[in-house]
Amino acid sequence: MNLQDFIKQGKVRKESPDKELAKSIIETIAQDIRFLNKLKVAEDSSRRLMCDYYDCLRAVIEAIAILDGIKSYSHEAFTYYLKEQKKEVVLAEKFDRHRKIRNQLEYYGKTISKEDAKNNIEDIKLLIKLLKDKYLRGVIDE
Repeated sequence: MNLQDFIKQGKVRKESPDKELAKSIIETIAQDIRFLNKLKVAEDSSRRLMCDYYDCLRAVIEAIAILDGIKSYSHEAFTYYLKEQKKEVVLAEKFDRHRKIRNQLEYYGKTISKEDAKNNIEDIKLLIKLLKDKYLRGVIDE
């Protein structure tokens, strides 16, 4: 599978880059992360927090893709976008691992321990910082 396959399937579209939309997404992510950072990871909150932090990571990648004129309707397609368009193989693999964990939690009734959630959330925060620093610096700073 590659990004072109997702385009053929209609799960990804090429469109004009939209800096204002990307900026709006980034502002929303910042607000969400400020809120999530106030919450404590506990056994009864670990699943929800893991999923919510993942959504922030996915939204960062969405904002980056929008700046490149890519609109995705598939979380999985973002993995291929990172690998092929940005040459970020390691980040793509980490994103995909978190995507799969989130899918297990959201769709298959799996659970996640407090410690695993904490570790994953810390990794997600680092990925968000790396991606924002590398690809969104000009948009954030305006």
